[in-house]
Amino acid sequence: MTVQDTRQVTRADLSKQPHDVAAMFDNVAEGYDRTNAVATMGLEKLYWRPATLAEIAPRKGLKILDLAAGTGASSINLRESGAEVVSCDFSVGMLTVGKRRHPELDLIAGDALRLPFADESFDVVTISWALRNVNDVPLALREMLRVTRPGGRLVVLEQSHPTWKPFRVVYLEYMMRAVPAVAKVVSTNPEAYEYLAESTRAWLPQEPLARAIEEAGWTRVQWRNLTGGLVAIHRAVKPS
Repeated sequence: MTVQDTRQVTRADLSKQPHDVAAMFDNVAEGYDRTNAVATMGLEKLYWRPATLAEIAPRKGLKILDLAAGTGASSINLRESGAEVVSCDFSVGMLTVGKRRHPELDLIAGDALRLPFADESFDVVTISWALRNVNDVPLALREMLRVTRPGGRLVVLEQSHPTWKPFRVVYLEYMMRAVPAVAKVVSTNPEAYEYLAESTRAWLPQEPLARAIEEAGWTRVQWRNLTGGLVAIHRAVKPS
């Protein structure tokens, strides 16, 4: 069941119904970046995001879709490279916060399952910590393929499964216990982080995700583990 107060959805469940997930992110938008920084002990900003940026390799002349861009924190770094960046998210609350913080960004409301862009519009599509939140991953991957130009690239940053079993057990316990506890201190909606911890635990390991990307029509699928597989960057190319 979706947990609700008397007026609005405060978290989603693992059925990942779009309106529930969007409402949940609307509710945490104001403090989302701060809570992530604390919950990841700075790794997101200091290591994972820079590694993803290097994988994307933005430069002038590239048109990049930053999907599930949230408040635009990732889009700013892409834009500073001189690339043309479109930031898309289906949480209007996140986009509202993003527009206030970064008025220079091109922010567009859109659903990953029905992207509001023409075929072959982008050189690179990237999505970070959001693919696990869509309720039809294969369809989302096909939509990303549709809007990517032939020879264009996909870069996915997502929570993953640590490769060393003892570390994996400790990590999952941290996600299920510590992250919600941290959120109670620094987040406006700690219940939402219970869902985020649950969705991480239920998410695909590296190899099955790679197969899902390939089955959606992408080629040259590879992945790179970061921090022992706490997160992974998957990359692929659209056939020419």
